[in-house]
Amino acid sequence: MARTRSEGLFTGLTRNTAFLALASLCADIATEMLYPVLPIYLTQTLKAGGGAVGLIEGVAEGTQNVVQGFAGSLSDRLRRRKPVALAGYAVAALSKPLIGLSSSWPGVLGARFADRLGTGVRSAPRDALIAASAAEAHRGKAFGLEGAGDNAGAFIGPLLAVLLLTNFGLDLRWIFYLAAIPGLLAFLMILLVKEEPVKTSAKAKLEGGLQRFPARYRAYLAATALFGLGNSSNAFLILQTRELGASLDLTILIYAAFNLVAALASYPAGALSDRMGRRNLLVSALAVFFVSYLGFALTRNVVLIGVLFALYGVYQGIFRAVGKALASDLSPETLRASGVGWYGATVGLTGLFASVVAGQLWDHVGHAAVFLYGAAAAVVGALALLLLVRSQPSRRQV
Repeated sequence: MARTRSEGLFTGLTRNTAFLALASLCADIATEMLYPVLPIYLTQTLKAGGGAVGLIEGVAEGTQNVVQGFAGSLSDRLRRRKPVALAGYAVAALSKPLIGLSSSWPGVLGARFADRLGTGVRSAPRDALIAASAAEAHRGKAFGLEGAGDNAGAFIGPLLAVLLLTNFGLDLRWIFYLAAIPGLLAFLMILLVKEEPVKTSAKAKLEGGLQRFPARYRAYLAATALFGLGNSSNAFLILQTRELGASLDLTILIYAAFNLVAALASYPAGALSDRMGRRNLLVSALAVFFVSYLGFALTRNVVLIGVLFALYGVYQGIFRAVGKALASDLSPETLRASGVGWYGATVGLTGLFASVVAGQLWDHVGHAAVFLYGAAAAVVGALALLLLVRSQPSRRQV
């Protein structure tokens, strides 16, 4: 029987869904408060070189990406999501002030390692909680709302940092101290989540790796990896914006606008994927990525770059929400945290590879080559999704 057409915009979502979205909002405010100031803090306050900046961020991102899959497996083995997520949120929140307390870059390295360790630990169990917070027919909405919270935090965080530095004249170190506040609020939101026990007769085991997942999941992971090999860090989009003449303030505003568009796109994308299926919507997201990257390669106009950066936010909103929802759909319930964890690890690790390649292209071939390479990867990824991942029917029928 078809569902009623009088469904509200948030029909099917729960209090847990809202708390989890608020947790992502607060956590990303904390994280993105640091994003625009950390390189400046390292190079100007601590007198570190560019090599130290690259090492710190490489270790931080690599740690987060690797830990996600193992944290998901641990959560499945324990059959508990909330305690693992809480531990991750606590570590991430409490490590941020340690960056401000550091007197040299090795101290920042240790603090950033702890920050990203906590982020990696919390991600997969949190996503499993999101999947469990709504029925399968509304799972896209649940991930869309969380994605909206995450991207809204990424919009608010940099603006808050700029406000604190310019209007209140705070020292850079205070940004790291104050970032603990939204981080701890995120921890509080997770405390309010009510976890239902995972329905399984025996504890999930860690043995067997990806072989324990259905072939459809592994095919999806392969398609995601093919695209990810060209999906480099957003830092190159920021660098290109600066290279074309945008001021630092304008660049931060463009970056904030990108995150705002991503936030606005996330929930509608998740809800739409519940109606029309996830795969085709992901293919459309890669088409948007292709147009954005091709534009970055070809244009020298700052205004157009701003428009393309905003368009790129549409891709970001769709890909984050719908990508994780599909990974959840294709994972057995007993392995759901592992499924979204290994998906996140695949996105992150291939993105790390893509960023290394992009850095070499940027330095030795040309800036446009970074974006042409990414655009080509989007085409390969879209074809892989169409050929390897079977389209799933709409979930609007019961």
